[in-house]
Amino acid sequence: MAGRGHRPSKAPAGRPRFWGRHAVTAALANPERVVRKLWGTREALASLSLPPILPVVYAEAPDLGRMVPADAPHQGLVIEVDPLEEIWLGDLLEQGRDDRRPLVVLDQVTDPHNVGAVLRSAAAFDALGIVTQDRHAPPESGALARAASGALETVPWVRVVNLARALDEISEADFWRIGLTGHADQTLGAVMGEAKVAIVLGAEGEGMRQNTEAHCDQLAKLPISAKVESLNVSNAAAIALYAATTR
Repeated sequence: MAGRGHRPSKAPAGRPRFWGRHAVTAALANPERVVRKLWGTREALASLSLPPILPVVYAEAPDLGRMVPADAPHQGLVIEVDPLEEIWLGDLLEQGRDDRRPLVVLDQVTDPHNVGAVLRSAAAFDALGIVTQDRHAPPESGALARAASGALETVPWVRVVNLARALDEISEADFWRIGLTGHADQTLGAVMGEAKVAIVLGAEGEGMRQNTEAHCDQLAKLPISAKVESLNVSNAAAIALYAATTR
């Protein structure tokens, strides 16, 4: 593999705000995360060990509620952060060269709750990381961080310009690329084998694009009942990661 591999996209502009205990404490614990400011109630802040250089503002719960989307469960904590630094796909693949941790590739999954839930499952099953296309994936946000429940800080997330080229690079790193789709003939368990796997999933409804399917080594489906047409992409990712981990 020449150089560092497929170039990542630029990190999204702006400073997101995270809320909720899991998202906030995970961000504070991540040495790669720059936290610019913290707001919190006295009760919530009392249980945190904070760096002395961090600007902290004491606030009442109703004030925090006005800083986040309506009905967002802030649990007395809100932070403003810088987006994480870019990650190169080549660097991530190098990290997984000598192990069999699965990789997750998302094709135009734009819902931040779904991407956050996929990150959480990736953390639970010790996945190598997730890969998305930059123009068709959500930026870091409070909703995404909340759904990830801390996993945004621990699971590598690579954003690429061209997903097809990224899948070529993933193949060159000896991953077997399995695209999950309901119209496949075989189930995931039947096609997985013993190679390192990259699980490729499309957006709910539209599914994977044709060009993305063409860059998979194998298409597979989950053995779900005919009573249900399909699963939410985050649920499908969790099941696929479980299957890959327990081979």
